[in-house]
Amino acid sequence: MYDENVERVLISKESIEKRTAELAARITEEYRGKRLIMICVLTGAMVFFADLIRKIDLPIEVDTIVASSYGAGMTTSGSVRISKDIKYDISGKSVILVEDIIDTGVTLKTLTKMLATRAPESLKVCSLLDKPSRRKVDFEGDYVGFKIPDEFVVGYGLDYAEKYRNLPEVCTLKPQGK
Repeated sequence: MYDENVERVLISKESIEKRTAELAARITEEYRGKRLIMICVLTGAMVFFADLIRKIDLPIEVDTIVASSYGAGMTTSGSVRISKDIKYDISGKSVILVEDIIDTGVTLKTLTKMLATRAPESLKVCSLLDKPSRRKVDFEGDYVGFKIPDEFVVGYGLDYAEKYRNLPEVCTLKPQGK
């Protein structure tokens, strides 16, 4: 395996590639003829975002936002800090916010509430992973790759203390590795 702290592969590279292509095909179909802006929530979603947008067969604009509620820990702090806002005007445009994981829902609820005040034509969320058992607020993604159990995951952009983002699969960590 990758190192002594990685316990197992939860979602294979092949499964991620297949599901990302399915999500991209759905987005392509639903947004044909619309002005679409895809916003990546950095840093966790960057790998998924890059793979997803390359599979969307539409002209799109891309932007990024940096928001966090974790820091270097394994549990959310409960407060969302936005350290880099988007640069484009999204009023009257279709927007899809792309995230790595919907966990408590706090970060995405905060971001969608903030972006909605900027009058987009539509605002949806696409997430690679969804961990519904951890939800603290009422929030559901519009495009979800995989629902997963309440385990701490890394890889494919997700990290633990900024490590493991480069793993090509979604993996769990051993308890002593946490």
